[in-house]
Amino acid sequence: MEYYKQEENYIIIGICMEVHRILGPGLLEVVYKDALEIEFKNKNIPFEREKEFSIEYKGNILPHKFYADFIIYDEIILEIKTVKEINNEHIAQTLNYIKLASSQIGIIANFQNKSLTHKRLVL
Repeated sequence: MEYYKQEENYIIIGICMEVHRILGPGLLEVVYKDALEIEFKNKNIPFEREKEFSIEYKGNILPHKFYADFIIYDEIILEIKTVKEINNEHIAQTLNYIKLASSQIGIIANFQNKSLTHKRLVL
């Protein structure tokens, strides 16, 4: 059974695993983001890093913005974490980004542990 954006999901997770394999666990998030950016460029995968989203409230744009780590293939949110485990706060954050981006899918990739862990979220 295939699911939405399955091939793209495999490609993204594969790249995350490659970065984790080479760099290992426990570095700062920005280091993994820098390495991922190199991989996405080298593989000609369309992406935007630190994509800014505004929030509108009753016709006003609120002063605080949200920044998704990556938007890949114009619609997949990729959030990078270096935490002990992915928790409900990370899930809620990513779901918010999915909604703000008018997307349907997000991936949380956690580089903190011996093995890469990830969670796929679909609206």
